[in-house]
Amino acid sequence: TRIKGWMGRADQTTKVRGMFVHPGQINDVLKCHGEIIKGRLTVDNADGRDSMVLTCEVADGTGGEALAAALRETIQNVTKLRGEVRFTGPGTLPNDGKVIDDTRTFE
Repeated sequence: TRIKGWMGRADQTTKVRGMFVHPGQINDVLKCHGEIIKGRLTVDNADGRDSMVLTCEVADGTGGEALAAALRETIQNVTKLRGEVRFTGPGTLPNDGKVIDDTRTFE
């Protein structure tokens, strides 16, 4: 009996629109903005195009349009890709160590 090998990547690095996105890049984005408690980048291809959404935990009332615009700019500067930003309350993101969640389907 043979042991089945790795299926896919062993780390969280993912390729979005031809560019690799590393967990360290997302951590760099989050460190630039002290208002953020925790964040997770979700990569999806719902409309046939890769899209990135950074979901950020912020203290109540601190996530506004100015912070979202600053985050979008930082995402573009660090990853060289455009991404959207969503805010959520503290404790809503799972504490499973994931920084990048690739939910794309290739069918």
